[in-house]
Amino acid sequence: MLLNSTEIDSILFSDCPYEDLTTEGLGIGEARGRITAKLKAEGVAAGLEIAAALFERAGARAELLAREGDVLPAGTPVMIIEGRAKALHAAYKMAQCVMEYAGGIAGRTRMMVEAARAERPEVQVAGTRKHWPGGKRIALAGLLAGGGIVHRLGLSDSILVFDQHRVFASDFDAAFRALRLRSPERKIAVEAGDPAEAMHFLELGADIVQCERFAPEVFEAFAREARAAAPGAVLTVAGGVNAENAAAYARAGADILITSWPYWARPADVKMAFESLEGGNGD
Repeated sequence: MLLNSTEIDSILFSDCPYEDLTTEGLGIGEARGRITAKLKAEGVAAGLEIAAALFERAGARAELLAREGDVLPAGTPVMIIEGRAKALHAAYKMAQCVMEYAGGIAGRTRMMVEAARAERPEVQVAGTRKHWPGGKRIALAGLLAGGGIVHRLGLSDSILVFDQHRVFASDFDAAFRALRLRSPERKIAVEAGDPAEAMHFLELGADIVQCERFAPEVFEAFAREARAAAPGAVLTVAGGVNAENAAAYARAGADILITSWPYWARPADVKMAFESLEGGNGD
């Protein structure tokens, strides 16, 4: 997942808004060098494309040695970067952070995906928009690398009616029908707090019912009734869904597990090994 030039510049400038006092002060800015990025522990490669874009924008050349989502053993090189020392130092710490945060999210996502699909191979793990502000692309890069899908990119890409919307609708059934007329090409999802609400929304014509904090056994009973009443509806679960209960929800019949859990992963550990290419050492 790539960033646009404004986002790349924002990340670089956040760390080096003016000159690099250390590199320039030492007089080494023009020296040529190489960085080899390696995973310190077994893990999932993620954030590589964003990291490479940071190096390229800073004036270095990056070569990817792995793909997003590759599960790699410890010590595996994922990228080689060559350029002037001033370019390498301008980008390397931010690039390392991107790969580490995305890699941690990818590992946690994969853990959850594997647990769920051991019970139901077609189930999807979808990441919410509850990531840290400004970190959407990095969080989603990790999510996708780990085998997850995006639940919602934002308010403009999908329709999801929460209780926080319904509190303003004195006649929700009428409001729902108006919503359907206004967006005939969109699927409509509605969050439900209990099985009775969920069944009502299916009867109204909701395409997707998001079951908020249903216990697995409660969801399983609801899902049997819902599939008989609305065979084409998509049934999702949300609220406290994580690797520990993913298998139970998949076994209960959920189509999609909606979660923020992967975003709070411990970052992966990526080593950035520097070497000089001066004096005939590979220049």
